[in-house]
Amino acid sequence: MLKTIHGSALPWSAIAEGFVCGTEQVRFASAAQGIFKPAQMRGVLSVKTVVPKPGGRVWYHDQLESDAKLATATDTLAYAFKGTNPDDPQNRLLRGAMDGRLPIIYFYGVAPGAYEPIFPTYVVDWNPSDLSVKLAPKPVADQATLWMPPGAEERRYALRQVKQRLHQSSFRERVVAAYEGRCALSGLPELRLVDAAHIIPDSDEELGQPDIRNGICMSKLHHAAYDADLIGIDPDHHIHISERLLELHDGPMLELGIKGLKGQVIRLPREDQLKPDPERLALRFERFKKAA
Repeated sequence: MLKTIHGSALPWSAIAEGFVCGTEQVRFASAAQGIFKPAQMRGVLSVKTVVPKPGGRVWYHDQLESDAKLATATDTLAYAFKGTNPDDPQNRLLRGAMDGRLPIIYFYGVAPGAYEPIFPTYVVDWNPSDLSVKLAPKPVADQATLWMPPGAEERRYALRQVKQRLHQSSFRERVVAAYEGRCALSGLPELRLVDAAHIIPDSDEELGQPDIRNGICMSKLHHAAYDADLIGIDPDHHIHISERLLELHDGPMLELGIKGLKGQVIRLPREDQLKPDPERLALRFERFKKAA
């Protein structure tokens, strides 16, 4: 069974493990190929979008091409051919998936080594002049409708849902990776107990984007306290605790886990381009002071 890292993203190790069909082990995808057909199948099983490892830095901020395409998509997702030859066998597999109305899995990379599976997804346009296809997720499919690609209205609805999920997942994965999987306040290193906290809520259209600099990795406890303005972080990265919590006396978790953080400096990513945006921190800290 596929297992998530945190949120709903899958580690590559789970995808590479595959599944058992009869007596054979079948892979879900290939590390070397974006368009994948297992030897045991006649048609394509999956496609994937890879997020490069941090060495290239292209997965930070809005530099990732797939993110830019996702932002402007309205009813389908563009997926590039392999190379420049439309008649390459792998590209013809995509044409076969469209002609056969074949449901496939789209493993969308949200961080290095982490993928969101989108299923069922259908190839609804094969365009050799643009060297690309259009992929359309379907919101719901059962045995009776699995071989029926979504209509126009279904495509728009499904893509809205997928975009929200992908934005949330990519934001979480990238922020947690920037902080090396540790809570910036307590140092807790357990991936299943940390979140990516927004500095400016995503409801703010101007500054609430899922930019890595709009996030801080926090344990679920500290994330909840931060969202409730019971914890504040100033532009110099110092931790502030609301008077409401400081006046409470109720066990070691409160005393050590929250109140004991007052005045400390949060743990920061090693590289400057990953650190919290000072402008966002200042705006959010003003909100904390008003709440206090």
